[in-house]
Amino acid sequence: MSLSVSIKKYFKDFTLQVAFEQNGNMLGVLGASGGGKSMTLKCIAGIEKPDEGRIVLNGHVLFDSEAKINRKPQERKVGYLFQNYALFPNMTVEENIAASLSYLKRGKQQKIEEMIRRFQLQGLEKRFPMQLSGGQQQRTALARILAYEPEVIMLDEPFSALDFYLREKLQTELKDLLKGYQGDVILVTHSRDEAYRLCDQLLVLDRGQTVARGDTKEMFRNPQLLSVAQLTGCKNFSRTKILDKNHIEAIDWGIVLQTAESIPSDSDYIGIRAHDFRPAQAEEKNAFPIAVVEKIESPFGWDIVFQTKEQGPKIWWQFSKESSMAKENLPQYLSIAPERILLLRSCGHSL
Repeated sequence: MSLSVSIKKYFKDFTLQVAFEQNGNMLGVLGASGGGKSMTLKCIAGIEKPDEGRIVLNGHVLFDSEAKINRKPQERKVGYLFQNYALFPNMTVEENIAASLSYLKRGKQQKIEEMIRRFQLQGLEKRFPMQLSGGQQQRTALARILAYEPEVIMLDEPFSALDFYLREKLQTELKDLLKGYQGDVILVTHSRDEAYRLCDQLLVLDRGQTVARGDTKEMFRNPQLLSVAQLTGCKNFSRTKILDKNHIEAIDWGIVLQTAESIPSDSDYIGIRAHDFRPAQAEEKNAFPIAVVEKIESPFGWDIVFQTKEQGPKIWWQFSKESSMAKENLPQYLSIAPERILLLRSCGHSL
């Protein structure tokens, strides 16, 4: 299975410019609200028309602006799961599934029964969407999509309207349900946790532009760009001045840090994730004094807000309540391991 997308669509405030190739895995599209994530899916599905570019799915051209090809949505073999699942409210579970099987001349009932079993919907066949839980609605919507046998499944923030418990439960269910699917899957999300848990590859959009793509875990470990670090959950940033190949001044924090790797000449920011700080003694490598501003309790941990200099920016440190730090006085010094410093640039592309 393969999907190739290279498109542009012009808007008043920004230009959507997306390019990627996918081969049988789950791709996460991560970005801030209004950055073009859902519009990208709509262009692939044929709901919206790009202004320029090409979309090819398993060798079939779905869109080509130069060749003036623009296949209708029903000709594209694309399954699109909307945020609200878009079930027909006046149809039962089995009728919703049947709605995607108009292409079948025979064996329709057998296919419906197969999808009912696969998605654990036994006993719910005669229920309407309003009589289903959120998880049952999602399973029905997925059953309807997969009954159609699409070559790519696109999920548009399918967990955004759910509470925390149900969201995590359905993420696990979704991963299990899609294990046997052989096609490509694209998940649009603004949640870094969803992207990390579910997606093999990650594409990051920033104001309509593709700024980074690659292995999900590697992009969290080494985001390279300031915007990517922000979208993957890093809270602490400082402008920098490079002192030598392994020493950098964090200008906004007023401290000098040693790095594990040679500092790229175009690095103009550093980032430190809140959970990477450690208590330290003054003489330790990369140790610096802190002034605690606020201590915030969460159900399972602590957020410590501190400064490294008077009137300096607030910096976040997080640790679990199970940590020994939760039972002790807060330290006067913190440190950061050289390999945990994120060396970032504020512009350009990491492609």
